[in-house]
Amino acid sequence: MTASMPSEILAISDFDGARAAPGPADRLAEVRRRATAFRQKMLSEIDVVFYRSINLITVPFPVKYGLRDAAFSISPLLCIFNRLFVVQYNTSAGLKTLLFSPSDAEADEQTPFFQTLLNTPFRPIIEPLLVPFRRTVEEALALTGIKPEQVDYISYDHLHTQDIRKWLGTNGAPGVFPNAKLLVMKHEWASANALLPSQALWYCPNGVAGIDLNKIVQLDGSAKLGDGIALVHSPGHTEGNHSLVAKTPDGIFVTSENGICADSYAPQHSKIPGVKKNAARYGIDIIMNANTLENSNDQYISMDMERTIAGPSKRDPKFYNMAPSSELTSNFLFPFMKPTFSFGELEFGKPQVQ
Repeated sequence: MTASMPSEILAISDFDGARAAPGPADRLAEVRRRATAFRQKMLSEIDVVFYRSINLITVPFPVKYGLRDAAFSISPLLCIFNRLFVVQYNTSAGLKTLLFSPSDAEADEQTPFFQTLLNTPFRPIIEPLLVPFRRTVEEALALTGIKPEQVDYISYDHLHTQDIRKWLGTNGAPGVFPNAKLLVMKHEWASANALLPSQALWYCPNGVAGIDLNKIVQLDGSAKLGDGIALVHSPGHTEGNHSLVAKTPDGIFVTSENGICADSYAPQHSKIPGVKKNAARYGIDIIMNANTLENSNDQYISMDMERTIAGPSKRDPKFYNMAPSSELTSNFLFPFMKPTFSFGELEFGKPQVQ
């Protein structure tokens, strides 16, 4: 048995049945309509208490996946910055702390795709160039002053490359966050425990093995976690993908790995070589992160939903308030593979510490 649903977490019905139409364009229109209404509801809420995104590690990633063959690049790789999102918010059960996308980089390297990428005798030479920055989740959380025992929940938009055993504990051994539970969509939890070979390439072997099921909260769909925060089901990249939605003084921020940069959601304004031209040629206004295309139509619709909920950035209204969990970052090895507009690290409010 997995954990019972915490009393403060409420189901969101705003998108129920929105993808029922047989025609993809009809589904897109309906989801966009629902997302517009949901955005207005979120704007009427109070802000989360604290929101901070913190750099964890730079990771090499194929251009053909990150920008789905839309970019022109001599190099097959680009670099993305994996980030930890620390959010505190009020609920009917008091203040709660969520860590979104806490990546155990050392364990995550066991993911088959990255094992293949890094399995080279030249690794000691190239790794410092491809991975110039590395910070642990523990170090990142310490920057906020929040203690590990204060963490109530951890969550990921999906479980690609993630090994969560260190955080929750395994086979009876305690985890780094002794009071934390995983918030995950039922579809994602089911996939992680019964993978097809095509999926297994991107999942960390045994990354969820031996975890006390009482620490696993399975969500049936989109859920409101508390004041100004929700997890919205955004299927496509994986069946159980979900997106973090948080209201801040700078508007609503939406986070996932559906897209790897602001350019992904507004390619018509991109300065990345080839992206704007490619989008215009094919009439595409979204560039998907396409390492796994479990359902590309759904992912396209989900990304439109995300940007509709987020709305325009106050810093540059040409782009949306989409703060990717893994954001394209510049690296001197790939001088033209850099985002036109970058969010970088964000911080709003003050952390509540014990």
